Amino acid sequence: MSAEEDFFLKKYKELNVSLNDVQKKAVLHTKGALLLLASPGSGKTTTIIMRIGYLIEVKGVSPDRIKGVTFSKASAEDMKSRFARFFPDLEPVDFSTIHSLAFSIVREHCREQGMDYQLIEGKFDPANPSANKKMLLRTIFQKLNGEAITDDQLEELASYISFIKNKLLPKEKWSTIPCEVPQAERIFRNYEETKAQNEKHLLLDYDDMLTMANEALSSNRRLLKKYQQKYSYILTDESQDTSLVQHAIIEKLVEEHGNLCVVADDDQSIYTWRAAEPQYLLDFKKVYPDAAVLMMEQNYRSTPQIVDPANRFIKRNKNRYDKNMFTKNEQGDKISIKVFPDYEDQSRYIGRELASLTNYKDAAVLYRTNSSAILLMNELDRADIPFYMKDSDQRFFSHWIVEDILNFMRLTFNDKRIDIFEQFHSKCKGYITKQQVEMLKGVPSQDSVWDKLIQHVPLKDYQIKQVKALKQTFGLMKDEAPFPVIKLIRERAGYDKALEKMSERLGFSMDHLKDILMTLEEIARKEETMKGFAARLKHLESLLKTSKFNKNQNAVTLSTLHSSKGLEFKKVYMMDLIADVIPSKSDQKESDEGNKEPMEEAARLFYVGMTRAEEHLELLSYRMRNGKATKPSLFLLNVNHIINPPEEKEEASMDVRPVPKNPNALTKVSQLEVGRSVKHRVFGRGEILGFVDEGLEIRFTKSTKKLSIEMCLTMGLLEPGEQ
Repeated sequence: MSAEEDFFLKKYKELNVSLNDVQKKAVLHTKGALLLLASPGSGKTTTIIMRIGYLIEVKGVSPDRIKGVTFSKASAEDMKSRFARFFPDLEPVDFSTIHSLAFSIVREHCREQGMDYQLIEGKFDPANPSANKKMLLRTIFQKLNGEAITDDQLEELASYISFIKNKLLPKEKWSTIPCEVPQAERIFRNYEETKAQNEKHLLLDYDDMLTMANEALSSNRRLLKKYQQKYSYILTDESQDTSLVQHAIIEKLVEEHGNLCVVADDDQSIYTWRAAEPQYLLDFKKVYPDAAVLMMEQNYRSTPQIVDPANRFIKRNKNRYDKNMFTKNEQGDKISIKVFPDYEDQSRYIGRELASLTNYKDAAVLYRTNSSAILLMNELDRADIPFYMKDSDQRFFSHWIVEDILNFMRLTFNDKRIDIFEQFHSKCKGYITKQQVEMLKGVPSQDSVWDKLIQHVPLKDYQIKQVKALKQTFGLMKDEAPFPVIKLIRERAGYDKALEKMSERLGFSMDHLKDILMTLEEIARKEETMKGFAARLKHLESLLKTSKFNKNQNAVTLSTLHSSKGLEFKKVYMMDLIADVIPSKSDQKESDEGNKEPMEEAARLFYVGMTRAEEHLELLSYRMRNGKATKPSLFLLNVNHIINPPEEKEEASMDVRPVPKNPNALTKVSQLEVGRSVKHRVFGRGEILGFVDEGLEIRFTKSTKKLSIEMCLTMGLLEPGEQ
C-alpha cells in the first residue's frame, strides 16, 4: 500500500472521513499553486485540514512552516479546533486572519524603523479622544460641515475609507469613489494627515495594518525574505472575500516557492462593497500561470430539490467558472414559494411555522437588511420562541421617527410640555416655526401648548385653524390605544404629509420612513396603552441586545443574507423577496446602465441564502406593503420558473421556431400592473389579474392562465393591449 493510500485509510478508520476523488486530488497537490473552487456544502474545511495533515505526516513538512489565512477569527478558531481533532498528536499549525498576519509584519517593521504606533479601533478613551477612529472622524466632520455626523453617515464614511485602502487607490483616484457623506474626500485627507502628524508615533486603523504591511514587504527586503522563508506553504480560505491589498500581501509571501493553496467559491463572492475582488479568482492563472484548478462540486449538505434549482439559478451569471453543483443525498421537499396578501402576514406566518418546531436551532430566517427583523422579532417574542440574531443592529430603536411618535404620545399625558412639543413642532399641522416656539417658552401661563399658541403667539389664520384641529386631535388621542393613536398622528396630525415634504427637500426614502411607521403600528397593535407601547419598544430593544447570548442555544437564527454565509440549517425561510429589495433598486439601475456586476452579485447573495438549507427551503413574498402593490423579486421568478416550468402549450409554442424580437414587448416587471390590458403571442388579448404563487395570472377571452413572468418577459410574449 502506498503512503497516500495508507494516509487516507488511517483517517477513515480513525474519524470515518472518506474523501471523494476531487478532494483527494486537492490533498495530494503539494507543489505549486492550487485554486480549489469549493461549492456550498462540499466539505472544504475537511479537505483543507486533511491536506495540511498530509503535508506533515507524509511529506514531512514541519507544522511551523505552514500558514493558514482565514477571513475571520471564528474561521481561524474553527480551523485550529478541527486540526486538533483530526491530528491530536501533531504540533499545532498557525491559523490566523490576514489582519493578524499583517499586524505581525507591521510590528516588526516599526521596531526596525524606530517607530511606535497605536491602534485606534475599539473602545473610546475619554483621556485620549484623538486615539479613536470614530471620534476622530466625528470631530473632523463637525469641523468641516458645522454639524454632528449621524450614525449612518459615520458608517458610510468608514466604509468609503476602508474601500479605498483595500483597493490600493492612489490619492488622485479618491474622488472617483462615490460617497453621500458631505466632503467625504476632504475628511479622509484630514483624517490621514492627523494620524501621521507624528512620524515616530503613528495612529493606525485596521486597514492601515494591511496597507502598511504591504508597503513594508515592498520596501524592506530583509523583512520580506524572513517571512518568505518562515512559511513554505500558505493556504488562504474564503478567498472570494479577499481584497486587492490582501492578495498583494500573499503574492509577495509566496513568490519564492509558489506553494499557495487558495480555497474559494466565486459564486459566493458577496462583498465587493467591502472591496473584495472576485475577478482576482477568475484571473488566477494570469498571476499563477502553472496553477492547478480543481472544482469541488459535490454538495453533502442539501437535498437534490435544493441543490439542483440553486445550481441552475446561479448558472445564469456569466462572470464565473463553469461549475455544476450536484448531490447524491436522498430526495426531499420541493422548494416552497409563498406569496402573502400583505407584508405583515409574512412575519405572522413565520411565527406560526416556527412555533411548531421542537428544535428551534434547526431553523433560520434570512433577510436582506436588519430592519426586516424587527417585526419578526416581535412575533417570535410574543410566541415565546427564543432567537439568536447574528450581527444585530440597534438603529431602529434610536431612529428619529420612533422618538417623534413617542413624543407625540408623551404630549397627550401633559399638554403643557413645551420642551416635548419643540421636538416635533415642524412635523405636524400648523407648521409652527422655531421663532414661534421660542415665543411660546416666554409665556408664563399654565395653559396647554395649544391655548398658549392661540392666545399669546402671533399666528397666521391658517395656523390658528390647524392648531385648533391639533388640539382636538390630541384630545382624541388621550386614553386611546396606541395603534389608533399612531393612525391619528399620521393622518389627522399631518405627520405623513410633513414627512413627504421633508423627503422631497432632504432626499429621504419615503418608503423607508413608512416602513418604520408600519413596523411601529404592528408592534402597537396588541398593546392596550401608550405606556405599554413605550415599554414594549424598550423590551424589544433590550431583547435585541441580549439575543447574542442565545448563540449555540436552542434558538432560531435570524440573519442577513450576508452574515449567513458559512452557516447551515435544516429549515430556511428567505423573506421580503420583492422587487427593489433583492435585487435592489440600485442593482437594477446599474444593470440597465450596462454594469451587470451588481446584479450578478445580488444573484450570488440570493444563491448563498438558498444553499444554507439542508432539507427545507421556503421563499416568501407578498403583494402589498404600506398600502402599495409590490412586484415579486426577479430572482424569485427565476427560481419559480426552474421549479414550476411554464404550461406545456406555452412552452411547445416557443420550441417550434425561433421567437422574433418584438420591439413592442413588455420587458420589465414594473410594466406588469394589475388591471393592465395585454396581448399574448399565443393566447391573444387579456387582462392582468395579479401575481400568484406560480407567476402571473392573466384572464384571456377563453380562459384564465397562470404563466411564468420570466418567460413572458425574456421571450417577449406580452405587449400592451388596446386601452
